[in-house]
Amino acid sequence: MKAAVVTARGGVPEYRDVPDPHPAEGQAVLRVEAVAVENVDRAIVDGTHYTAAAFQAALPAVPCFDGVGRTPDGTLVGFGGLQPPHGALAEYVVVPDRQWAPIPEGIEAPTAAVLATAITGMCMKTAAGLQPGETVLVQGATGVAGRLAVQIARLLGAGRVVGTGRDTTALASLADLGVDAVIDTTAPDDDLVRSYRDTAGEGYDVIVDFLWGRPTELLCRALTPESFALPKPTRLVQVGEAAGEAFELPARALRTSGLEIYGAARNLMTGMADAYAQVVEWVRSGELHVDVTTMPLSGIAEAWQRTDLRGSRLVIVPD
Repeated sequence: MKAAVVTARGGVPEYRDVPDPHPAEGQAVLRVEAVAVENVDRAIVDGTHYTAAAFQAALPAVPCFDGVGRTPDGTLVGFGGLQPPHGALAEYVVVPDRQWAPIPEGIEAPTAAVLATAITGMCMKTAAGLQPGETVLVQGATGVAGRLAVQIARLLGAGRVVGTGRDTTALASLADLGVDAVIDTTAPDDDLVRSYRDTAGEGYDVIVDFLWGRPTELLCRALTPESFALPKPTRLVQVGEAAGEAFELPARALRTSGLEIYGAARNLMTGMADAYAQVVEWVRSGELHVDVTTMPLSGIAEAWQRTDLRGSRLVIVPD
């Protein structure tokens, strides 16, 4: 069969022949229908993600570890549980029986492949307990996950939504998704701190943070009062690190700002089923728009190197 194979750290996947998969007991062979290529997949190939060691040790290997496929009886399912060197960017995959589940009717395979990204946006409710009428700040609102989070904030009843990003054209387009105000994170430090403060209104209740690094360091500075105060809580959910994996967090930023920091996985074990059902309902009804760009597996080298998608998720489909 054909697959996308990475032969060296940071390499571009190559479309080539690999051995056909042979299932053992308790496994099934699925025909792959759609695989979303996400930032984490690129980071694993580059060796920069904290989980990248197993992939790098298994080279040559096939990237991406979940996707959408069909069982031998034609059922469309979402699958996961693949381990290097075996990945999802192939014509067929072998998957343990408990690592796949049917895709709800009415959801096409390319869209289904991106549902996990949409569910990530639900962390504003599962992790931070967003309530109707509250103000949401989406750090990194111009990317795929950020644009979905903006829509989800509105669908969950946010009273006000603020989005940040560094692409002025993409920032301007966020008004169509329901953003009330935008912040350009390319501004000089003092100007960016001032923008966070000026745009906060009565304060940010929930922050969904896909950036970390410099923008979030300056955000924390903006949230810290300049005199003794007891502000209302600001619940920040850490999701991604597109702008950096670390920054300096002064003690006062937590002691006097009301800032509370949670990981995106907080309460996910108990909230996943409801979050998934809600996202599916919104996608089916057309209330939540998932923007995808599909390319064939044979074009993986070109697809992997694309930089022009601007808020659309790359999804690899069969030839």
